[in-house]
Amino acid sequence: MAPDGDAMNTIKDIIERRVNGIGVSEPQVVTQGTDRVVVELPGETDEDKITKLVGSTGLLQFIPLPAATYGTSSTNPSGPTGITENEPLPNDPTLKPLFGGTAVTSAVAATDQNGSPVVDFELSSDAASLFGTYTTQNVGNFFAIVLDNTVISAPSIISAIPGGHGQITVGTGSGAQAEVNNLVTVLKYGSLPFPIREVQGTTISATLGASFLSQSLLGGGIGIALVFLFMLLYYRLPGLLADFALVYYALVVYALFRFIPVTLTLAGIAGFVLSIGMAVDANILIFERTKEELRSGKSLISAIEAGFSRAWNSILDSNVSSLITASILYTFGSPTIKGFALVLILGILVSMFTAIVVTRTILRAIVRVPALQRAGFFGMRDDEFLGRLTGRPRREARARV
Repeated sequence: MAPDGDAMNTIKDIIERRVNGIGVSEPQVVTQGTDRVVVELPGETDEDKITKLVGSTGLLQFIPLPAATYGTSSTNPSGPTGITENEPLPNDPTLKPLFGGTAVTSAVAATDQNGSPVVDFELSSDAASLFGTYTTQNVGNFFAIVLDNTVISAPSIISAIPGGHGQITVGTGSGAQAEVNNLVTVLKYGSLPFPIREVQGTTISATLGASFLSQSLLGGGIGIALVFLFMLLYYRLPGLLADFALVYYALVVYALFRFIPVTLTLAGIAGFVLSIGMAVDANILIFERTKEELRSGKSLISAIEAGFSRAWNSILDSNVSSLITASILYTFGSPTIKGFALVLILGILVSMFTAIVVTRTILRAIVRVPALQRAGFFGMRDDEFLGRLTGRPRREARARV
C-alpha cells in the first residue's frame, strides 16, 4: 500500500524531529513526489549515523530480560549477559516485548541528583500499569529498549516504577550526554507509519557554492571595512576604539560558533551582519551622547562617564526588544528561521558586552593620557572642547520675563 498525503506529512514530521533531536543546525526536510523525503543536513559529515537514524523504521519495544539467562544488577554490574548496546537482540524465543514504543508519551533529557545525564520518560495508562507491576516484581533485573531488533539501551530496574513515570540512567563519561540525546530521540520519535529505505545519499559542498561563498565573503569584507572607515573618520579616537571592540566582538562570536557549534548558512550570515550593525549603533549612541555632555561644559572624563550612563537606557531597550523578537522567531520559526534567530541572539548579547564593557574600559584609560586630550581626536572643534578638562560648567545668560 502506498502512503497518502497525510502519511507522507507524518513521516516528514517524524524525520524532522529526529534530526532536530541530534542538534543539526537548520535541517531541511521536504517531501518529493508521492513516496520520497529529501533530507539535507548542513555541517553533518557522519553519513552512517544519519542513515541509521533517518532510515530506521522505528519498531520500538520494551523487552524484559529474564534473570536466569541474563543475570541481575548484583550478579552482573557491567550489564546483562550476552547483551551489547547497538548490537542485534539475541535470537531468544523467551524474549517477549512488554509493550511497544507507542506507549511512551514523553521523554526528555535531564540530570539526576548527582548531576549525571539521565532520561525522564512517561508511559500511557495501560503501559504504566504493566510496567508498574513488572518493576515491582523484578527489582534488580534488566530490561532492553530495542529499536528494529537493535538494542539501544539495557538498564537495570533500581526500584519499582508505579504511575508510569520513570528515569533511565546511562552512566557517566564523555559520551553519556550524546547517549542520552540519542535515547530521547528514539523514545520520542521512534515509530514511522511506513518502512523507509535510502534511495540516494551524497555529501555536497556548501549551499552557496564556492563562487557564491567567495563573493559573499568579499561583500561582507567591503561592508565591514566601510563601517570601520566611517567610525574612524567621524569619531576619530573613540571610533578607533570602537573598531578594535568590533574585532574583539567578531572573535568572541566566532568562538561561540565553534563551541555550540553553529553552522553558518545564508540565514545565519544575515543574522551575524545584522548584529554587527547593532553593535556599531550602540557605540554611535554612546559617542554622540558624550559629545553633548562635552558641549554642555563637563570635563572629558565626566562627559564620557555620562555618555555611557545616559545612552545605556536606549541601548538596553533596543537590544531587549530585539532579543524578544529573536526569541519568538527561534521558538516558533522553521529551522532556517531558527538559525537566523540563534545567530542574532548570540550577536546581540556579545555586542552589548563589547559596547558597554570593552569600549568603556579602554576609553577610560585612554582619555587620562594628556597628549590625547585634544578636540581633533574626538571629532569636535576647539571652541566646543577647550576648557572642558577642568569640569567647569559653561556660563549661560539667563533673563527673567
